[in-house]
Amino acid sequence: MYSYEDRIKAVRLYIKYDLSAADTVRELGYPSRKMLVRWYKEYLETGGLHEGYDKHPVYTSAQKKAAVNYYLEHGRNISRTVRAVGYPTRETLAQWIDELAPGERKVRIRRGAVVQFSQEQKKDAVIELCAREGSAAAVADKLGVSRISLYKWKKELLGEDDAKTMNRSGKPPFPEDKDVLLAEVESLKKELYRKQMELDVLTKAAEIIKKDQGINLRKLTNKEKTRLIDALRTAYPLNDLLRMTSISKSSYFYQKNAQIRPDKYAALRTKVQEVFAENQSRYGYRRVHAVIKSKGTIVSEKVVRRIMEEEQLVVPCKKKRKYSSYKGEISPAVENIVARDFHADVPNIKWLTDLTEFHIPAGKVYLSPIIDCFDGLVVSWTIGTSPDAELVNTMLDDAICNLKHGEHPIVHSDRGCHYRWPGWISRMKNAALTRSMSQKGCSPDNSACEGFFGRLKNEMFYYRSWQGVSIDEFINELDNYLRWYNEKRIKMSLGAMSPVAYRRSIGLVA
Repeated sequence: MYSYEDRIKAVRLYIKYDLSAADTVRELGYPSRKMLVRWYKEYLETGGLHEGYDKHPVYTSAQKKAAVNYYLEHGRNISRTVRAVGYPTRETLAQWIDELAPGERKVRIRRGAVVQFSQEQKKDAVIELCAREGSAAAVADKLGVSRISLYKWKKELLGEDDAKTMNRSGKPPFPEDKDVLLAEVESLKKELYRKQMELDVLTKAAEIIKKDQGINLRKLTNKEKTRLIDALRTAYPLNDLLRMTSISKSSYFYQKNAQIRPDKYAALRTKVQEVFAENQSRYGYRRVHAVIKSKGTIVSEKVVRRIMEEEQLVVPCKKKRKYSSYKGEISPAVENIVARDFHADVPNIKWLTDLTEFHIPAGKVYLSPIIDCFDGLVVSWTIGTSPDAELVNTMLDDAICNLKHGEHPIVHSDRGCHYRWPGWISRMKNAALTRSMSQKGCSPDNSACEGFFGRLKNEMFYYRSWQGVSIDEFINELDNYLRWYNEKRIKMSLGAMSPVAYRRSIGLVA
């Protein structure tokens, strides 16, 4: 709590500085902005300040000592101590700490924060001010205080006469006591050593474990801290490095022993790499785990994920650039029967179709598939160099040939011109198929087909160089992928089976 003299002094200074709370708090070091405004309002309304704030609760020496000891033994956090012991205020506890344990109070300097400085910290700040080579403003900015506060502390510590007799260089006179001077030199050497070690640790963290130079060393894992310490053991003593990185000696040596122990997942690590390579980097950890499990190896999915992270086995992905076949309302649109319900209980109930483009150095290639909503099987597909009517009509003819007697699926598409030309419409009527179309420019209406294109391009097209690949070679590569997709690529929604294997498991195909 603040005495009457402290409060009236703050209010008068607040008025003197044209109601600038920032300047007032910066010079006095107290109170908070809200408290200062509250005092000022009381001063205006009553013409003064009440005396009630001078009534401090009385604490015994034992209570003071207990609070300070809790602070020192539990992380030196004032707020935590006040919550734990239930008394006193944070300001009062700070005074007790400075009184019973000088120099032990932790001070965090932040821009814009109000910080209470101990006498020892003020002394260090004045020494740095007097020994500076640059401006006083630079020193003040570094310490997080105002330039006025620095000179105020200088007058308090050196006295008015000593402050005026400083030489023009701003350097303080040497102490007459040789021991004091040697102690100051030794203190500066220790501080320089600590700062250099901290800089080396941060630099090595950026170099070895790819961390930013401003990383908080306390947030590193023990494994990362051990790597840092090993890299700097030749330059600094082990105990100093342990103290700097905040790791115990037992934890350090545990990590050292763990590094030389044989990898218990060595065989599994090889299997994960093989499955990932066999599927051309197209499987994430869930599918890799499913493949390994299907081969008889029982292992946690989390272990597979961790191994893939350690080995940097990442499935590449890239946002696709969609080809648009919309040419205007060239014929009447039909109703959206599917209405984003892409579920089917049996095959050949709902089909989805669309066109997508592949742009390679040798030219452009177009794919037109039909996808069965039952299990994602690609029923038929055509690949060509021109997105014309023949491309989609041929695909539809091939798909109709796969239908059994009595099967008349709904064929859902976007509003592209290919699905509104006479050839497509006549084929749909002759086979008694039902047309369904998305709303104009609404890709979510055909999102299941769009998702298929996205997976296809992420797994087969993106992140590969097609330089020097001819159109025919690319078409053959794309055709092979689509066959692999139907026959081998597992889907987690099908119980880690491919569409063909799933149909075989439920007796739909031989």
